[in-house]
Amino acid sequence: MSENRDAPTPEPQAPRPSLKRRLLIWGGALVGIVVAWFIAAAALPRWWSQRIGDQIDGSLSAGIGVGLFYGFVFTFLPLMILTFAIRRRRSWRARGWIALAAVVLALPNLLTLGIVIGNSSAAHAGERTLDVEAPNFRASSLIGAIVGALAVVGVRYLMISRARAKGRESKLRDELKGRDEAEKAAAESEK
Repeated sequence: MSENRDAPTPEPQAPRPSLKRRLLIWGGALVGIVVAWFIAAAALPRWWSQRIGDQIDGSLSAGIGVGLFYGFVFTFLPLMILTFAIRRRRSWRARGWIALAAVVLALPNLLTLGIVIGNSSAAHAGERTLDVEAPNFRASSLIGAIVGALAVVGVRYLMISRARAKGRESKLRDELKGRDEAEKAAAESEK
């Protein structure tokens, strides 16, 4: 009897929401995402082009410098984060959060890309703003993004070749250690 009193009693579990309620929540979330998408598509290209235009202020050299910076940094960092997320064993939830962080870091390039390839009136307004207030930004951003992607490939190559070299070094050290022990044993057996 005393054993039953000391045993922990299971806590009652909270009832799961009904299927109707879950569908309603997911449907509401989906509608909210679609509405947010349309609002963002109408506002973000104009807003982003004005922010870039304010930074560059019509200067050709500033357009090149800022474009190269944004293109390189906001391509290099997200791709490096993604390569580390894929390379190591992580849960799908952790990979999702890491991918979300990479997308957030890539937003400046994604916003610029939305202006360049977009066909909405907001994208066309953004193109006009970039043409006047941020000359050379779009082309320089593309060049910076290409260089950033190539830099990621270079860094990954260096990391892989370094790991292989360490493996070969370890193997050669083991061989050398085995040879030294064999020579030492042979020298002792001759004595």
